[in-house]
Amino acid sequence: MKLLLIEDDDTIARYVCKGLQQSGYGVDRVADGDEGLQLAIEGEYDLAIVDIMLPGRDGLSVIAELRARGSAMAVLVLSAKRSVEDRVRGLETGGDDYLTKPFSFSELMARVQALLRRAQVTVQAVSPMTLALADLSLDLQRKTVTRGGEKIHLQPREFQLLEYMLRHPGRVITKTMILEQVWDYGFDPQTNVVDVLVCRLRSKIDKGFELRLLHTLRGVGYVLKLD
Repeated sequence: MKLLLIEDDDTIARYVCKGLQQSGYGVDRVADGDEGLQLAIEGEYDLAIVDIMLPGRDGLSVIAELRARGSAMAVLVLSAKRSVEDRVRGLETGGDDYLTKPFSFSELMARVQALLRRAQVTVQAVSPMTLALADLSLDLQRKTVTRGGEKIHLQPREFQLLEYMLRHPGRVITKTMILEQVWDYGFDPQTNVVDVLVCRLRSKIDKGFELRLLHTLRGVGYVLKLD
């Protein structure tokens, strides 16, 4: 598999590249956000590791532009910023996971492998199956979502959450279940990462429609159902 590392710190970049290459991955490294974005657009990468503070275009801008172009490539955010707000911002922008500096290579490797496993399952789960509730429809083969015949653009995590909820209509989904199913890693359940994701999804699938499908049960979780 081929990975892209966008990191301007030479010491960290050498450390990460050496470890990934010894683990059998092909790695391209760039130190500039603009060059990194260009490579990510033109190259065929399975995953990108993106630092936030970069010369030129910053890492969040790189990720935002990739998602705006429809890229579903897995992205692991690296950052020295450790606050909950910074982590939420990184994930909300379109990152699939967030790792703070300093970090151990074993942890980075575990997260890379988890993201690649999830991406591989997504690619292999190609079937004509369609999940639907009322006029909301999710096409698993084309990776598209429509409501009332109108196409809705979802980021990868939003798509994953909607697919999970459509597979369990009427069932209460807790924050812990979402963290396990969508992030596949141990985030602090006290953060508002899940709330942000659910709010973003609700604004896309319910806004402008008289019938609301995504409901919040305070202190319990969320449920996708007809009123």
